[in-house]
Amino acid sequence: MAKLPTLDELVSNVSSVPSLPVLYSRLDETINHPRSSIADIAKVLSEDQGLAFRVLKLANSPLFGYFSRIDTVTQAVTIIGIQQVRDLALAISVMGLFKGIPEDLITMESFWRHSIVAALSARVLAASQRETNLERFFVAGVLHDIGRLVLFTCLPALCRDIMEVSRQEQRPLFEIERQFLGYDHADIGGTLLRRWKLPVRVSEPVENHHRCRDTGQFPRESAVLHCADFLTHALELGGCGEGAIPPLVAGSWERLSLAPYQIPQIVSQIDAQFAQISLAMQGTTP
Repeated sequence: MAKLPTLDELVSNVSSVPSLPVLYSRLDETINHPRSSIADIAKVLSEDQGLAFRVLKLANSPLFGYFSRIDTVTQAVTIIGIQQVRDLALAISVMGLFKGIPEDLITMESFWRHSIVAALSARVLAASQRETNLERFFVAGVLHDIGRLVLFTCLPALCRDIMEVSRQEQRPLFEIERQFLGYDHADIGGTLLRRWKLPVRVSEPVENHHRCRDTGQFPRESAVLHCADFLTHALELGGCGEGAIPPLVAGSWERLSLAPYQIPQIVSQIDAQFAQISLAMQGTTP
């Protein structure tokens, strides 16, 4: 049997693992430049017609609930906020990165449906906790299983074996991944996001979304993402290749102090927003 890659070797495989789009990197640089204006930021974003179109669709979606229509990227940046627009642009950009994954492993439409539901779940749960900058939770939700795409891309044959063991033994994939590799897709995701120089407030919850008690700086964010992932599996909208629902970490739901009567409200919000958000995230330009 061929030697399996270490975590760093897998993520450093530049021939297989995509880099973030140049436009997103330019957008991030522009936002961080002290003399950049909203017009400068909107100009960079508008260079990619598809990205700008999706940002506008999201700005006019139930995600934000504004009463007046947002017609320009400049308006979107002004009303939604610079950091939030950057986070949404990141989520949209990543959705176009992974190509050519065998459909017997996962269909990308199903994978991104699962990811968008997780993103909505994380955002709604975070809102229930009165958290600020809800888009960071949304982005973490979109990216929470990105490590699985790295595995599908780099080690497809091994993934088939892992998925088969998961189905036969009714154990969650992350447990089998650790058994085979010594690390799991969440570890891969966190390592990749750090390689992409994304904020720790996103990479750490992604890395710890199956073991939210182990987290350091962002325990609350990790608990929100963990519970959002559990809720997403329960709703069965889309899929990520799992043969069994990953279990809740003890105390994670209690950490959010959610009353039982709030759960139907949360599910109702996710259902109401899903179709339009999914269309905006995955839709094509007119």
